[in-house]
Amino acid sequence: MDHKRITLFAGHYGSGKTNIAVNYALLLAREGKRTAIADLDIVNPYFRTKDSAAELEEAGVDLISPQFANSNVDLPALPAEAYRLVEDRGLFAVMDIGGDDRGAYALGRYTPFILEEDDYRMAFVANPCRPLTRTPEEALEVMREIEAAGGLPFTAIVNNANLAHETTPETVLAAVPYMEKLSCLSGLPVWMTCAEESAAAGLAGKVPGLLPMRLQTKYFDLPEQGEPWSAGPVVGRQPNDGPRPPKARPLFG
Repeated sequence: MDHKRITLFAGHYGSGKTNIAVNYALLLAREGKRTAIADLDIVNPYFRTKDSAAELEEAGVDLISPQFANSNVDLPALPAEAYRLVEDRGLFAVMDIGGDDRGAYALGRYTPFILEEDDYRMAFVANPCRPLTRTPEEALEVMREIEAAGGLPFTAIVNNANLAHETTPETVLAAVPYMEKLSCLSGLPVWMTCAEESAAAGLAGKVPGLLPMRLQTKYFDLPEQGEPWSAGPVVGRQPNDGPRPPKARPLFG
């Protein structure tokens, strides 16, 4: 899989941008590249790159995220450290952009630097299973809105067709005609196809640029009814604090 120095993932809300950004950053680290990932989503406080902080740190990936991410204070502000991604040209940078045009506005401050260097890939994450992007025409409209808000043109498409835990290889393959039409409408190539590891096992050799993914564990997930409480330690808890909080469960983000 070919890489650019800066890779940005953007798309419709819930398209799976964050999971892809995390897994792609881990792939770069496994290939021996000095890597950093930035959470530039100042709109959605639920799906956060910071949820994978431990895994990213273990892999040697630097994480840049809003100061109050995963707290009960969520301010629409980005850390100044994020400029390191566009200034340090020896770094492979991954940017997780907020959903739709509202989330892409935060990208505007970095756009002049990215365009000047011209070593980037702006990837549109497409999931035809989501509302408002069920057709290639709808996806193209979202794509154009994001480009206008962030000032950075898309250069590639990512096939991330999924039905969360019900996703099968057939789910991804059924979206291939959709991606081909979106490619035709936009003039952009389908660069990568993403799927959770078990589904990806049935896709080898059938789709371009396959990225098997380990799904992120969400900080704020609640258990299904009847699911047992986690037995793990919780920082700051006392012996008589009552039931422990629910264990996190992996979801597409």
